[in-house]
Amino acid sequence: MVTEHVDVAIIGGGQSGLAAARAASARGLKPVVLEASGQPSGPWPRYYDSLKLFSPARFSALPGLSFDGDGDRYPHRDEVADYLIRYAEHIQADVRTHARVEAVQADSAGFSVRMADGREMTAAGIVAATGAFGNPAQPQLPGRESFTGETLHVADYRGPRPHAGKRIVIVGGGNSAVQVGHELSRVATVTLATRAPLRFLPQVRNGRDLHHWLTTTGFDHLPPAWLTQVVPGTLVLDPGTYQGALTAGAWQRRCMFSRLDGDTVLWGDGGREHVDLVLSATGYRPDLSCLRSLDGALDDDGVPLHSGGLSVAHPGLVYLGLEFQRSFASNTLRGVSHDAEHVIQPLAAHVQRASAAVGL
Repeated sequence: MVTEHVDVAIIGGGQSGLAAARAASARGLKPVVLEASGQPSGPWPRYYDSLKLFSPARFSALPGLSFDGDGDRYPHRDEVADYLIRYAEHIQADVRTHARVEAVQADSAGFSVRMADGREMTAAGIVAATGAFGNPAQPQLPGRESFTGETLHVADYRGPRPHAGKRIVIVGGGNSAVQVGHELSRVATVTLATRAPLRFLPQVRNGRDLHHWLTTTGFDHLPPAWLTQVVPGTLVLDPGTYQGALTAGAWQRRCMFSRLDGDTVLWGDGGREHVDLVLSATGYRPDLSCLRSLDGALDDDGVPLHSGGLSVAHPGLVYLGLEFQRSFASNTLRGVSHDAEHVIQPLAAHVQRASAAVGL
């Protein structure tokens, strides 16, 4: 059986994979997008039901195709999924669905790619654009093994209805933690447990969404270290309701508890409180287990070894969609295409040299 050889295998068919496919095609390459699910929409269909983009539609589109409708609205989860499917068609991406990549290895052709169903291909270049949704970051919660209540990660949360009437502690203080906590507070008693105070940032300033100012000032594309120096801690975008609800007592924020014990949490001040559910909104880690057999691709914790998205060990391997990969907006719809251009340029040169060397 002849194994298919491709210029570039893009692992992941969400926003990062499609941005990479567009950039690669623009440089004369023929990329193939390998998507584990049945459609090129990334993890969007699996997020919680109420999720909306934190950026308006006009600032959230990938190059060449706008969102339909009012550019100042905040597209819903399902709209984003549908948009990505349309985008794949728009750029005529060669998307192979139900193609979960199990392992990537180096070989004479550059790389060999093996899928879970036994299919194989070789590629001169690899774009790892798997995102992180498949690898939720589970916090270390002292006493978790003894906790008799329910624990859940926000990756598995869908909506408030199953949790009505419960006493809930949410671990985490980012946008998702606050958004989920706010909606749960309408049906349950909610506390956010965080290590630092919440830092609310108004969504609208002087009549303009914050993303207008991020885009026009160029802040979106500044190195992420600049942000951490100027604004310590985690920012929460506030559409005008979150901070007010907190002040009014609709939900509360407390310093992180010291441990779980039976059906209770022990707070740092010595207080003990019954809790039905501990919901972790603690983010995600890169989901790159398929690269573990590729020496030098990942560190011992599965974190990619890269410089601005370029592998430090393999010239034909690049990463896309990592949080703070090159900027504040790196893993967002509005920012990923800038990173795609950055990593595809040297990757295209590498693929062209490799093809010339073997006479392809």
